[in-house]
Amino acid sequence: MFELNEIAVFRIQEVPLVPKHQDATDFPLHDLESESSSPRDFKDENSRREFLEKASAALVVLGAHPSKSSAQQTDANVLFQPEEQWAERMQAPDDGKRYGWFVDTRRCVGCHACEVSCKAENDVPLGNYIRQTFYKDVGEYPQVARLFMPMACQHCEDAPCIKACPCGALHKTTGGTVAIDYNTCCGHGTCVDVCPYGAIYMDPVANQAVKCHNCYHRLEQQMEPACANTCPADAISFGDLNDENSKISKAMREAAENNLETRQIRPEKNTKPRMWFVGDAPIEIEERIPSEGESYGPDAYNIYNWKESHEDE
Repeated sequence: MFELNEIAVFRIQEVPLVPKHQDATDFPLHDLESESSSPRDFKDENSRREFLEKASAALVVLGAHPSKSSAQQTDANVLFQPEEQWAERMQAPDDGKRYGWFVDTRRCVGCHACEVSCKAENDVPLGNYIRQTFYKDVGEYPQVARLFMPMACQHCEDAPCIKACPCGALHKTTGGTVAIDYNTCCGHGTCVDVCPYGAIYMDPVANQAVKCHNCYHRLEQQMEPACANTCPADAISFGDLNDENSKISKAMREAAENNLETRQIRPEKNTKPRMWFVGDAPIEIEERIPSEGESYGPDAYNIYNWKESHEDE
């Protein structure tokens, strides 16, 4: 079995896009106990407590980075590095491309195909998400509806994660894609603390940051990102904003011709995000999208309105 530091090196060398995971059998629970006991054989409460303490310690060693509540959030500006440390990394290559995303929330049916394809493409572990679909029930019976809103990294032009990274791992690559260099990422986690969209998580094994990278390994092969390619409702459009014939340019042009208002999430953060939305979902759902110090998680799938509507019954 690899030692922890060897695991991280293995992933960095073999898969630079996102950290990869060993099989679960490489981390058997009985390794956390003494050799005299089996994983589920606790002779008394003391041995059980000892096992739990060791398991908790192992999670810390493996780099567990729990999401923070709003009360724990820190002013992002305090965490920014001096400009001379990130200015060059904020500049995208001069390749004439400007990638962006357009999401028609009116089309989204909440099938989660984008999430599933993203997880499969990037080996995302259980309980973590590079992209996530948020939803909300609106209206009153019988006039009710459920709104859906797919979210991921906004690939901001003025990306706070790049400014905050103390090890210089976050940078811009082709088309302005904000990416992570896994030969450099030290697992500090400040990128999570400053992302206004909760779009970065810490890999629980490799202890490195993970986020959307526009599937640039697919772009190199002239393929769409996995999520856009998979969406059965054609709700997600990706492409080069500088190319008038790209999918995103056509979608945004069609929206303008139909007098549809395009919106961005939290423009007051002044990050200049590269993702635009149409439909009512952004207005209704924005408050449920994670912010600084938080990451996407399973809690997004709670049916909030049921609890809110019946909490007094």
